[in-house]
Amino acid sequence: MAAASSQGDGPAVGIDLGTTYSCVAIWRGDRGEVIPNDQGNRLTLSCVAFTCIERFVGDAAVNQAALNPANTIFEDIKLWPFKVVADQKDRPMIVVQYKDEEKKFSAEEISSMVLAKMRETAEAYLGTPVKHAVVTVPVYFNNSQRQATIDAGAITGLNVMRIINEPTAAAIAYGLEKMPVSNKGRTVLIFDLGGGTLDVSLLNIDSGIDIDMSIFEVKAVAGDTHLGGADFDNEMVKYSLREFLRKHERTDIRGNQKALRRLRTACERAKRMLSSTTQTTIEVDSLHDGIDFCTTITRSRFEELSKDLFSKCMKGVEKCLQDAKMDKSNVDDIVLVGGSTRIPKVQNMLQEFFDGKELRRSINPDEAVAYGAAIHAAILNGGNSDGRLVDMLLRDVTPLSLGIESSTGYVETIHGVMSVLIPRNTAIPTRKEKGFTTLYDNQSSVDIKVYEGESAWTKDNNLLGEFRLEGIQVAPRGVPKIKVIFDIDANGIMEVSAEDQTTGQMKKITVTINRGGLNKQEIEHMAQEMKRIAL
Repeated sequence: MAAASSQGDGPAVGIDLGTTYSCVAIWRGDRGEVIPNDQGNRLTLSCVAFTCIERFVGDAAVNQAALNPANTIFEDIKLWPFKVVADQKDRPMIVVQYKDEEKKFSAEEISSMVLAKMRETAEAYLGTPVKHAVVTVPVYFNNSQRQATIDAGAITGLNVMRIINEPTAAAIAYGLEKMPVSNKGRTVLIFDLGGGTLDVSLLNIDSGIDIDMSIFEVKAVAGDTHLGGADFDNEMVKYSLREFLRKHERTDIRGNQKALRRLRTACERAKRMLSSTTQTTIEVDSLHDGIDFCTTITRSRFEELSKDLFSKCMKGVEKCLQDAKMDKSNVDDIVLVGGSTRIPKVQNMLQEFFDGKELRRSINPDEAVAYGAAIHAAILNGGNSDGRLVDMLLRDVTPLSLGIESSTGYVETIHGVMSVLIPRNTAIPTRKEKGFTTLYDNQSSVDIKVYEGESAWTKDNNLLGEFRLEGIQVAPRGVPKIKVIFDIDANGIMEVSAEDQTTGQMKKITVTINRGGLNKQEIEHMAQEMKRIAL
């Protein structure tokens, strides 16, 4: 996407809102800077905790997690110790005890607390208010998840200028800083294995040598929103629990959330150690009822425990290449992003798959996404006084197919057939339209149900939203002409409209597909609540 005009209202930052860690960066002068938090760390844990006294975000939240697991919100759904209930609109709400009261928070509110922390980190470093940001999301985030991220920014008073996919942001960082100089474009595969998600993206990058514009064209994406470093930690935890039960048969700690939290921390530490050594120990003093726990684990044992996860990683690469209709020999660079790419087995599998091709490790895997987002934010904000940043054309793609429920041209059906208007990996922004008609005689309205997914049957896909087009011409089935239009912007946010063309009069209903999203009043209410909680 070409650069937008300057916001004229302070700096714009790039935020990697990760499931495990978050990171904020800014481009100023002639270089990018990753901004450290108040603990001096360049990464901030995406964790929020509530106590009887105050709220913690980041490192401080994790430091008290073992003593307060029920009120500590973190990414791993498999080990959630906190309570989740549905609100009146059937949206999930997280229940915690805060200042001796029961409080319920939406996912957007929790995300807004992490975003607020990242903004505060940037403001403390820059000494000026920060109101604008480019925020990254996993490639397989659906429309409602992307809208929720924008809503989270609005709650904390942050204008989300653009939502971009994490590997696309990493590609921007690589294309500007580290890509080999060439007079032609290069085909780059970004392999992003973070704490909670796997994103694989294949791009053509032209770094702007022959033109005054860098072009980043995504050809295909693949991934898994439930595969990341936390899943490897889970395998270590399950192994450790088996070892503990083997040594202490009558002692079951699976219901002890405090013990599990401490064990998980030790397992994560051991996993990191195994990236640089072939053997280490998992050790926790007084894990349960005064019983110390200590066991040895080797790298080969860890790899055996995680073999199914490693297999899933490679399936993502294979699917991305298959969707792009590209042979692996045509990939110029394989770029590693995300802390979990430090696992030796991951690197070995990738290198073997690409017939020994050298992997690009020239960008910091933990910081590349935020760095790339900061570059894009600077361009959108007009902050290129030094001339180092050329304009940018960014063409991303839809990760999933999008369509409506129909059958052989009829806009409604009892069979639940998926009629695709926008196939997956279609470049965005995009606009597609398709003609339909009525299924029954004398219909005066039709229901438009919008889905995303790859199944031929809508029951196996994800319902994004629905609306009713009323006032259509009453006529025998098949006579009315109904045009359905899908319009997706650069953020990946979609609007769907339908119009009756039979009479020549425009009758159109437009709906923003953000099922479960927040309306303006809800956002304003949550923003006020966040200010009150921060006091």
